[in-house]
Amino acid sequence: MTDEQLNQLSAAIGARLQHLHATVTAAESCTGGWISKVITDIAGSSAWFERGFVTYSNEAKQQLIGVSAGTLEQWGAVSEQVVCEMAQGARQAAQADFAMAVSGIAGPGGGSDDKPVGTVWFGFATKQGDVLARRQVFAGDREAVRRQATAYALQTLHDEFLKN
Repeated sequence: MTDEQLNQLSAAIGARLQHLHATVTAAESCTGGWISKVITDIAGSSAWFERGFVTYSNEAKQQLIGVSAGTLEQWGAVSEQVVCEMAQGARQAAQADFAMAVSGIAGPGGGSDDKPVGTVWFGFATKQGDVLARRQVFAGDREAVRRQATAYALQTLHDEFLKN
């Protein structure tokens, strides 16, 4: 997805959130704040986005958004269990209606047989208590994996939670 396409998607998300009088937050690991950047590129985004969390380390995940040390130890940071806790914790910490969470292995190193480079887990949580997790494996270099992860998170939020 190009920068212009990310911008259009973010604008559509913002318009829908504004229509719903709702807010969103993001808890980001491998995307390093890219999702928050794309959201705040839209003028007026403070109406639907107050804060985001870049939780690159396990300690940050625990301290800022309440991810359990036991969950991290048992499943690892790049897991369904962790992104679900990230999304729920970020949503609660930001008092937002919706939350997105992303944790993955952007490369070039850090992959394993179970979790190859390009593996990214996504978590979504709503104020109503709905939680959704998805796993994708993206191809390309570090930049490509991070861009694809940003686009996937935003597209999933739009398609699964904000469409009519």
